[in-house]
Parts: sequence; C-alpha cells; structure tokens
Amino acid sequence: MKPASAAFLGLTLWLIMALVAGWRPLLIHFWQGISVILLLLALFDAWRVWRMPTVRVQRQVAGSLPVGVWSEVILQLYNSSTQSSRVEVFDDYPITSNLQGQPQPLQLPASAGIETQYRICPQQRGACQFAGVHLLIESPWRFWKHYRYIPLITPIRVYPNFATITKFAWFAAENRLGQLGIRQLQRRGEGLEFHQLREYRSGDALRQIDWNATSRYKKLISKEYQDERDQQIILLIDCGRRMLTQDSTLSHFDHMLNAILLLAYVALRQGDALGLMTFSGEPRWLAPRKGMNTINVILNTVYDLQPSTHASDYLNAAIQLTQRHKKRALVVLISNLRDEDNDELLPALQLLRHQHLVLLASLRERILNEVLEQPIYTFEDALRHAATLDYLNTRRQTHDALTHQGIVYLDTVPEQLPVKIVNRYWEIKRSGML
Repeated sequence: MKPASAAFLGLTLWLIMALVAGWRPLLIHFWQGISVILLLLALFDAWRVWRMPTVRVQRQVAGSLPVGVWSEVILQLYNSSTQSSRVEVFDDYPITSNLQGQPQPLQLPASAGIETQYRICPQQRGACQFAGVHLLIESPWRFWKHYRYIPLITPIRVYPNFATITKFAWFAAENRLGQLGIRQLQRRGEGLEFHQLREYRSGDALRQIDWNATSRYKKLISKEYQDERDQQIILLIDCGRRMLTQDSTLSHFDHMLNAILLLAYVALRQGDALGLMTFSGEPRWLAPRKGMNTINVILNTVYDLQPSTHASDYLNAAIQLTQRHKKRALVVLISNLRDEDNDELLPALQLLRHQHLVLLASLRERILNEVLEQPIYTFEDALRHAATLDYLNTRRQTHDALTHQGIVYLDTVPEQLPVKIVNRYWEIKRSGML
C-alpha cells in the first residue's frame, strides 16, 4: 500500500490548514476536525481497496520464441468487482529479454475484462519463464495504490531465430529467393539424378534427348534430371570460446545457429539427411535423418546449447566424427578462425577429407570492414588501416591454401552467413562434388 494522488492532495490541504491555524488560533478546532475527516476518509478508502476481489489475469504467449526477434505477449485482466478501478500492470517477464510497452496503466470496467499487449525480445536462448503479474490497484477515492502479485507461471523456450526459415519458405513459394540473396543455380531439365521423361522443350540440350524414346513415340523426348537426393549432411558445431565473440546484439554462436537452421531446412527440402555433432563444450550427437520433422528435432537439440570457455579442439572433433559416421557426407564446420589455429586445424581437415567433403566457414568480425571504410586522418588511422588490411590478406591466403587442398572455404561476416552458406551448399549439390 502506498499513497496516491488524493492522499498527497489531502496532505497538502492539511499542511495549509495547519499554517492557517498557527496564525489564527481560533481556527485550530476547525483544523483538527479537518484532520479527523481526512484520516477517516483515508482509512475507509484503504479498507475498500483492501477488500476488493482479486483481479483475474491470463497470459497468452507462444511456447517457443526466436532469439533476437520481437514477439507479442497478451494479458487479459478480468475485474469481478462491481466498481471500476484503475490498475497499473507490470508483467514479470524473463530478465534476459528486452521489453516494450511496460508498465501499462489501465481502466478496468466493473464486472468486465480488458485486454492489453506488449512486446518482448529474448536475448538469450534456453528455457525460461514468466513468473507472475505485478498489479498496483488504485483505491476508489484515489488515496492509495494497493500492490498485489498474481502468480502466473508460463514456461517458454527461446530458440535460435527460426523466423529466417519462415521468410525463406514464403519467398520460395513466391519464387522470389533472389530478394534474400539466395541464388538458385538449377537449370531446367539438368542435374545429376534422372527424374523423368517428358516432351522436348525449346532450350533443352541435345544430350538430354532420349533417342530410344524419341524413336518409339515418333516425337522428341527429353530426359529431365534433378539434383541428387539422399545425401548426408553433418553440422559440426563449435562450442569453443571463440564463438562467444559478440557482433551486434548476437554472439557468433547465435549467428551460427541461425545459419545452420536455414541450411538444415533447405537440405531437408532437397531430400538429404541431416545430423549434427557438437565439440569443445557440452557433447551432443544427432545421427543423420530425413524428413521436415528433423527441423523440430534440431531446434530441441540446440536451443539451450551455449558456448563454453574451452579452446576449440578440432582434431578431437574430427576423430570422434570419423568414428561415429562412416558414410561419406558433407561436413559443415563453422568457427571463428585465427592464424594460430592452422597447426591444429589442418590435421583435422585432412583427417575429415579422407572420407568426407568439408565445408569450412570462418566468421569475420564486422568491425574489420568498418575500419577499412573509415577515412584516414592521422598516423594512427593509417596504422590501423594497414594492420587490418594485412590481417585480411593473411586470411585470404589461408582461404587459397585450403581451397587448393580440396576444402570448400567460406569467409564472411556473421549477418551474411545464412545466405552465403545456403548458396555454397547449392553450388556443391550442382557441381556433384559430394
């Protein structure tokens, strides 16, 4: 219980009357009467708000939310009292989230309900919960604000940003993937795996024509191919300390999870089997499986996964993977690489190459590009620019060396990783490298 507007107004009136009574002693009895009246009014108002029925509250929120994306939370409040009341509402939201639209002042009608909403943006993946709702109920005569806490536990799961998948599906249905930056390299009738026979169309290559079928049907018949299906994709997830690097509001680890979700969705749509393995952190293994339901399995496997403070042990990860999975697969390794990693990384890549095709993606801090774009005014600016350029040239040399060894290499800033890794996957499928 704390004072409200009428209480402060009454206190101000009481002090004014006290000053007047001090100047005119004849008014002291009048001041005492006013004091008693104000006190009785305040006590009666406190008793009324204390006896008010508890406001019933319901919360509507999705059971799973994407990290870094604003989502809507709806609160429904019902007033069972025969009197309307003013209420200030503050939801007990997960503390690892940003908030918009709280607290909210509301006017609750008598014997009726009202609905309000606010927005929440989770900043950390994992299991969390809404604990309850804080209410400040104003008394009928506005002398007091009575605090009540309504326990209302709502557990939720914060997943990697699966909103990218929804956007991809929508653009794919509209045949507008180019707006996302994704290049579809398939050309009509061409591929690696026979799909069907059909009538010849203008633009088909001569090598597509099936001459036996043409002779039988007395018209040109073309072979139609599609990209090979039923291939194996394994995501090798680095949980080492480098992935703790923060870029914008998300860490490199969160950017990586967002990218592999989109890659998983695309690969599963292509008919490939997808699995994953973590290393240098909490060990998790998911054997390759097919079907779009695998997306849900992957989400539930990685949603609470966090990077550790351990150094990334690439060689040990390669040994474990070769022991667990014998069939040839496309191994996708995403990490934040440095020059000093080469001594351990190269043996691991060579071990994987004996059996698998390796796609290595290295995340590059966005600030490196920003330094190169800044104008140079001082000697320190020139040194910073030259050092950054030298560092990027060294990364480019590493890229060339790995490419010559048969490693598919990708160097990108985190925000561009989802689109670039999907494009590289389609290039691999189209080329028949796997």
